Amino acid sequence: MERKPFRVEDIDTSRPHPARIYDYLLGGKDHYEVDRQAGDQLAVAAPEVRIGVQANRAFLRRAVRHVVGTGVRQLLDVGTGLPTSPNVHESALEVAPDVRVAYVDNDPIVNVHAGALLSHTGSTSIVLADLRDPQAILEHPDVREVIDFDEPVALLLVAILHFLTDAEKPAEVVATLRDALPPGSHLVLSHATGDFADRSNAQAVYNGATATLNLRARAEVERFFDGFDLIDPGLAQVPFWRPDAPPPPRSAEIGFYGGVARKRA
Repeated sequence: MERKPFRVEDIDTSRPHPARIYDYLLGGKDHYEVDRQAGDQLAVAAPEVRIGVQANRAFLRRAVRHVVGTGVRQLLDVGTGLPTSPNVHESALEVAPDVRVAYVDNDPIVNVHAGALLSHTGSTSIVLADLRDPQAILEHPDVREVIDFDEPVALLLVAILHFLTDAEKPAEVVATLRDALPPGSHLVLSHATGDFADRSNAQAVYNGATATLNLRARAEVERFFDGFDLIDPGLAQVPFWRPDAPPPPRSAEIGFYGGVARKRA
């Protein structure tokens, strides 16, 4: 797949970027000093944050293995972030050898790193696009090269919707993507919340970032699943969604909801 070149000035290293902060908290290497500073501030404001992002990543792995285990062979991962291994395609390939994955992110650095990692993988595509324009994602030729929207798709919106403000109408964004999926498709979604602790100080860390953090309560997160049927155990804190290991420390404080749902006919 040939990716469009971009200019160095397209990469904003003066402000922290959510994908690079996440990479730092996961112990990755693809970030800048400004991202490390923001990550350290987050760890002060929310002491469980590193455990939380690891639990969210583990939820993603379990959810991917589940949906592929149901027979879905196409995954559209929007807001993929930096390619921390094991990636979505690696988790999916643990279950089936014929999975295709389209990765989408709006950060050019993510695009370059993911492209270098996956350049040898013919069943994936890397797309530089923004969740705020879902129609452009659906129509992108590099998405269409990998994803056949006449067949079931697993849509992954993991730790991304909380970076959209209410004014950016995240429910409408999800609905646009949902309406392009055939019955039998799945939605894998996680979202940050302040339901379990006051995280206003954590939100403040993102005020100077390239995207703000918008915590939402359980009822608000559940509305993103309109048109889908949540599978057991429904919407749960990510360590408690079908765990395959004992929950990590401070699990009761982890401010991520996660759920997997199937699109109804």
